[in-house]
Amino acid sequence: MTKIIHSQGIREPAPQAYAAMVARASRRTDVIMTGLKAFLIGGSICTVGEVVRQILLQNGLEQDTASAWTSVILVFIAALLTGTGLYQKLAKHGGAGTLVPVTGFANAVAAAAVEAKTEGYVTGIGTKIFTIAGPVILYGTAASVVYGLLYYLWLRF
Repeated sequence: MTKIIHSQGIREPAPQAYAAMVARASRRTDVIMTGLKAFLIGGSICTVGEVVRQILLQNGLEQDTASAWTSVILVFIAALLTGTGLYQKLAKHGGAGTLVPVTGFANAVAAAAVEAKTEGYVTGIGTKIFTIAGPVILYGTAASVVYGLLYYLWLRF
């Protein structure tokens, strides 16, 4: 194996040798099974959301109100499961299926808060709670403004 020696005397494998080591150590991903699990778990989360929404509608809430409360309830459940460590176990098997629904966003915020709680409320949770979700909020808001302007211009002319 070819080694590269830095000026500090640190030895590391050449890029080709490193790539070969990674290829030997990595296990292949079963794309079909991974996709199926993501689909089933993500779909199950969405089904739970629809069941909650239907229950709210059956109890007299209007369509918009029931939808808003469904999101609130799903975010609460995801944050609770994240705090207890159960959402991570679900995500281990569901992969991207747990990221797509609103519960994935709640998990991102709650996980950062749980991780930073040992540093205190202000310097820990207060500064790091949106570490993962912050870029999503920023670029989602920016994209919605751009799309809104384009839509307005499209209807105007």
